[in-house]
Amino acid sequence: MAAGTVAPITIGAGALTNQVSDSVSAISTDLATADPPLVTTVTDRDGGTIATLYDQYRLPTTASQIAPAMKAAIVSVEDRRFYSEGGVDVQGMLRAALNDTAGGSLQGASTITQQYVKNYLINVVDRGNKAAQLADQEDTVARKLREAKMAVQLGETTSKDVILADYLNVVEFSGTVYGIGAAAQAYFVTTADKLTVPQAALLAGMVNNPNTYNPYTHPDNALQRRNLVIDEMVSGGSLPAADGTSAKATPLGVRANGPVTPSGTCMGAAPDAGFFCAYAESYLEQAGFTADQLATGGYVIKTTMDPHVSQVTKDAVDANVPTTQDGVANTFSVVQPGQDSHQVLAMVANRNYGNDPSQGQSSTDIVADASNKFGAGSSFKIFTSAAAMVAGKVGLDTPLPNPTSNCFTPPNANSFTSCYPVSNDGTAYPDPISLADGLATSPNVAFVGLESQVGMAAVLDMAQKLGLRNTLNTNDAGNTPITDPANPLSTNPQYNQPQSKYFQNLLSFTLGDSPVSPLEMSNVSATLMSGGVWCPPNPILSVTDRNGQPVPVAQQACQSVLPTAVANTLMSGLSRDTTIGTSAVAARAAGWTRPDIGKTGTTQNSESVAFVGGVNNYAVSSMVFADGRYPQEICPGDPVHLGNCGHGAFGGTVAAPPYFSAMNQLLAGRPDQPVPGPDPAYLNARQ
Repeated sequence: MAAGTVAPITIGAGALTNQVSDSVSAISTDLATADPPLVTTVTDRDGGTIATLYDQYRLPTTASQIAPAMKAAIVSVEDRRFYSEGGVDVQGMLRAALNDTAGGSLQGASTITQQYVKNYLINVVDRGNKAAQLADQEDTVARKLREAKMAVQLGETTSKDVILADYLNVVEFSGTVYGIGAAAQAYFVTTADKLTVPQAALLAGMVNNPNTYNPYTHPDNALQRRNLVIDEMVSGGSLPAADGTSAKATPLGVRANGPVTPSGTCMGAAPDAGFFCAYAESYLEQAGFTADQLATGGYVIKTTMDPHVSQVTKDAVDANVPTTQDGVANTFSVVQPGQDSHQVLAMVANRNYGNDPSQGQSSTDIVADASNKFGAGSSFKIFTSAAAMVAGKVGLDTPLPNPTSNCFTPPNANSFTSCYPVSNDGTAYPDPISLADGLATSPNVAFVGLESQVGMAAVLDMAQKLGLRNTLNTNDAGNTPITDPANPLSTNPQYNQPQSKYFQNLLSFTLGDSPVSPLEMSNVSATLMSGGVWCPPNPILSVTDRNGQPVPVAQQACQSVLPTAVANTLMSGLSRDTTIGTSAVAARAAGWTRPDIGKTGTTQNSESVAFVGGVNNYAVSSMVFADGRYPQEICPGDPVHLGNCGHGAFGGTVAAPPYFSAMNQLLAGRPDQPVPGPDPAYLNARQ
């Protein structure tokens, strides 16, 4: 019918119709399978929304959820014969065809059904293809004929109420606002079923040209257009004249500074949830979801984030280092140990996730990424200890040579290789010192000597097994290794090699002078607390699609990477840090008496300090490090700051206090959970 009506306007219509028929067949399939983009909702473990992700802000509504005034307004101004015509308006198309053949411009004569087809192609099927979108809007006979034919097909299979609702769900109302549900909320803080006549008329008028009739940028145009729609409603009989006069007398009534929409990215999350949300996004992308799917799929992503743990830890780091403190970041992550999953409970920092550095914001995930460029200091001695215990080189009671200083021969040295000089921080350490006492007090010489004895390959392999999976894949700047020959850094091993290779001949690794992920260090504690079972730090509880159906999420399998006896023995050694070790003074100041595990770290020039440990069912890392353009020594104080204080911060004095503060609050009223005792088989060396 559409082809027959339009045929008089062109010569050679047969060839044109064949061309259009082919394109209609393909696009009809797309219309049947392409879902309109919907908002994805990210929630915490209790179901509270923490962020929305979207490309088009659209809140789907059914026909019954749309106010009669809205339906009457759109029909009155766009297609008064909508309920009586087929998919096309034959009368209107004939009038347009006669005008066109007389030399006039091409006229639309589009029904709401045709407009639905056009908008669906532009906003859904071809939304990622600019060239196709332009073709969908071309003022040509071919495009109109194709559109008409598809409208006829749709009109034969779909009810008018459904077509009207679908049309109102797909059209743009300026910016990122799509569909009547989102428009009602963005412009009037209401729902589509509660739209009044003036509100409905304004929105119906915008559909023709959302920019020209935008009530914020062109309020006079919007008012005139709204009143025209009201007049059309009156003349069409859907609105009494008196009501029309009253409606036209009302102001536009849109919400202030609108249209107001929620953020469409994780940067709109609350300060304690932004980095967590970003990690959940990247985790799902690694599991096979695309960024476009997450922004358009209408999923509900239920994360493992514990809102109470997250807020308490956020408060702790903000109290330690203010959000806008120049050049100092304090990250804090909490992972729940387990032998079948390591759920992430909190990922916070004194920084917030965002694009404004002046407000203390970071646009990268400084909790998940290898963002601590200076390293976690002596907390890396955990890896050397574990590797040496597995190899039988040491037990907790094994004495380690510990002179005040020493110079060690690196692996694979030749006659031109210089030895690596190492000194302890102070002279109060015994020589020799047991591994247990060494873990508590952290002498450098003893652990570099142990690392030299066990071998770099074994230590790096242990670090990877216990949790530094992504960290060791980055280079010594914390980034992806540079392999592009055009980049001059591509010839430098510090930049072109992953850390897993770069440190094979560098004994400094056990002193933690390399970039590291704060999240992965908390997962190292979780691996020990899980009896030596590594699991990926998992931020996802479930994903459901737009229809409420579960969507599987691929995850790396958990692995037993350390004998349980070794894990328990190592934890026993780590259990004295907060009682007699490097964080004991801070623990007493905080009134901390709970059994726990811990290992502090401080880099050579105090650009980074760390506390890695755990208590009850919380595996934790707290790191304070220089994150500005001009890094300096970190100094203790209120607040912690950059400076040249001569005796900089330590892991026990600056990184541990947020741990004690947060855990004291989270565990209030809960019983202690003891740390496992050592296995007798690992008290002494076995070789």
